[in-house]
Amino acid sequence: MKIVFMGTPEFAIPSLKILLESNHKIVAVVSAPDKERGRGKQISSTPVKNFALENNLEVLTPISLKDEKFIQRLIELDPDLFIVVAFRILPKDVYTIPAKGSFNLHGSLLPKYRGAAPIQWSIINGETETGVTTFFLEDKVDTGNIIVQEKIKIDEEDDFGSLHDKMMIIGANVVLQTVELIEKGNVVPSKQNDSIASPAPKITKEICKIDWDRSDIEIHNLVRGLSPHPGAYFEHNGKTYKVFKTKIIGDHLPVIRDQFKQEFSTDDSQSHKAGRILESKKEIFIKTKNSYLQILELQAEGRKRMTAEEFLRGHSIIV
Repeated sequence: MKIVFMGTPEFAIPSLKILLESNHKIVAVVSAPDKERGRGKQISSTPVKNFALENNLEVLTPISLKDEKFIQRLIELDPDLFIVVAFRILPKDVYTIPAKGSFNLHGSLLPKYRGAAPIQWSIINGETETGVTTFFLEDKVDTGNIIVQEKIKIDEEDDFGSLHDKMMIIGANVVLQTVELIEKGNVVPSKQNDSIASPAPKITKEICKIDWDRSDIEIHNLVRGLSPHPGAYFEHNGKTYKVFKTKIIGDHLPVIRDQFKQEFSTDDSQSHKAGRILESKKEIFIKTKNSYLQILELQAEGRKRMTAEEFLRGHSIIV
């Protein structure tokens, strides 16, 4: 089949690669326009555009998806199918062009976690299972009929980065499976149950800020869901600290109390409030609503990411 592939980040590359290695033909790739990236504000292309150019594919980078010249070029390509992986919301004038329709790869088991950040929210909410879904595009975002779903276990040590990489590879195989089902006419689409849908909104700075008045498990999962980027953070003494890895103390709280006897000897209520920080020569603990959480990896303002032990060799959060 003749396919137009649409995607922007690294997440989409394995899907494009597996299609290139199949017996299908990629007639064009659509990606976001070049823009300034990084501290140097240098103009750079998206990972998908770079990969497409390396493989001598035609690349379209429209500023507007409603641009008449862009739409006309898509029509001229006479595609059988559009495939969307981590791209923008397509207008109806675009996604209805292909003879066999358009489908999207989504990073959750729809209708659960509809929205821009399904991988992050599955971890933040403490899920132990997620998956990938392909579905036909419709006007309302992430609501189309489901084609293929595959479940993925979320391990206790998974963070956003590791789960993203797992889903990137599994998703590529599901994309190829979906294409083959469509080509053979073997698709049996299933309607989504809107009554059990849940949101996965875009990650904002407000979401990333740690609220120490929450429980240890809630904060631990927030850190996992935002690591390695954009990173959960907290502010102390006018400085910002990003946190990338934590450990739940759980039943070992008495050991912490014994380790910091002097700090726990006071009855001062201020000393035991959420957000209180304990430091030893190698370890950092911060008080949560119900316990203490150990900080394993962090990054101070203007410094690189490091382990707590590395950080404490020359720095202190308290002082």
